[in-house]
Amino acid sequence: MRVTYGREIVVKKELDKIGAETFVPMRDVVEIRGKRRIRRRIPAISNLLFIHATSAWMSAFKAATKLPIRYIMDPMTHEPLIVPEHQMTPFIKVAAHSDDAEVEFLPPSFSTAGRGTRVLVTEGIFAGTEGVFMRIRGDRRVVVSIPGIAAVATHFIHPSHLKILT
Repeated sequence: MRVTYGREIVVKKELDKIGAETFVPMRDVVEIRGKRRIRRRIPAISNLLFIHATSAWMSAFKAATKLPIRYIMDPMTHEPLIVPEHQMTPFIKVAAHSDDAEVEFLPPSFSTAGRGTRVLVTEGIFAGTEGVFMRIRGDRRVVVSIPGIAAVATHFIHPSHLKILT
């Protein structure tokens, strides 16, 4: 879902109150105010909120709420975009570790198509994650993407901790 005017956290809290399963990718930033350094967690991708729900539930919720949310539309079908579980699970697994300074969010235009090798991470905090192994800013990383919406790259992962998928 798109949430207007940077109110992702407000909408997430409202949805959490009614028991909806939500996810907002977050990252840490350090701001300097005067002589103080202030560390804050902010949404890593502006105006984006993932909601795990059925189409019927979402339609009913959207009709009944005044919250500033709207569907992200699939450009091919002109229907609301639905992210399959097999894409969402690894994305959340990597994005949830955004407190690790080495996890990097990539722009929605970033595509792994035709680049890198499909791999499965076998060891470490990302064990079980499938993605594309490629170089990003000089490091070998595993990139997990939701095409057209977002992509996130892990920190450096040694090739011995990967299994090549065919």
